[in-house]
Amino acid sequence: MAGVADDMVLLSDPVIAAVTTADSGEPVVDATDGTGLRLDTREVQHNPLLQFVRSGLRDRLLRAEASLPQGVHLLLIEGYRPPAVQLQQFTAYADLLRQRNPEWTAERIRREASRFISPPEVAPHCTGGAIDVTLCSEDGVELDMGTDVNASPVASANRCYTAAPDIPLAAAANRRLLVTALREAGLVNYPTEWWHWSYGDRYWAYSTGTSARYAPLSTDQVVTG
Repeated sequence: MAGVADDMVLLSDPVIAAVTTADSGEPVVDATDGTGLRLDTREVQHNPLLQFVRSGLRDRLLRAEASLPQGVHLLLIEGYRPPAVQLQQFTAYADLLRQRNPEWTAERIRREASRFISPPEVAPHCTGGAIDVTLCSEDGVELDMGTDVNASPVASANRCYTAAPDIPLAAAANRRLLVTALREAGLVNYPTEWWHWSYGDRYWAYSTGTSARYAPLSTDQVVTG
C-alpha cells in the first residue's frame, strides 16, 4: 500500500530475538480489578486469562486512561496470552499464508505471519507486558479506528497498520488520540497493528534502547501469581 513503510522492524527480525531478557519479577495483576478499566470479552473463549498484565503495564494504562477526553475510555481486548494459544494462532496464520502463497519460502512465511501474529518465542503477550486495546464511548460503543481490532494485513489491505494513510478522517483522529495517550504513558506500538502496545518486553526494549524487563510467563505463573 502506498504510504505505508515496508522497512519496519518486525517481531520476526533477528534483532528482536537477540534482545536479552532478565525478568524483574514484577507481579501479574488483573488490570480491571478495582481500577475502572473496561474489558471486552470477545477473546475469552480462546484465552480466559486475557485481563492479566504486569503491574507496571496496568499503572501505565491507568495513566493513559486518565489523559483521555471526558467520555472516551480505553477498552482492553487482551493482555496476557498463554504460550500454547500464541503457538496455535501463529501456526494457523502461517498455514493460511502458505496455502495462499505456495511459492513463498519458509523464511518469508515467518516474516509475513509476524506482521499479524508474533512468533511464539518472542511474543510480547506471553510476557504479560503487551495489550490489545481500543477506544470506546461512555456507554461502551467502540470508536471508529479504521479497521476492526485484529484485522489482518491481508483482510484490511494493510489499513491495520498504525500509520495507514487511507482511513477515514474521524478514524485517523481516533488513532492519534490512542497513540498519544499510550505513548505518553511509556508504551510502544507494533506498527502493523494499531491496537497492539507493550511495555517491558523485547520489542519495547529494542524500540527504546533499554533492557527488557519481562520474560515469558507460563500459564501456571499467571494463575498462581
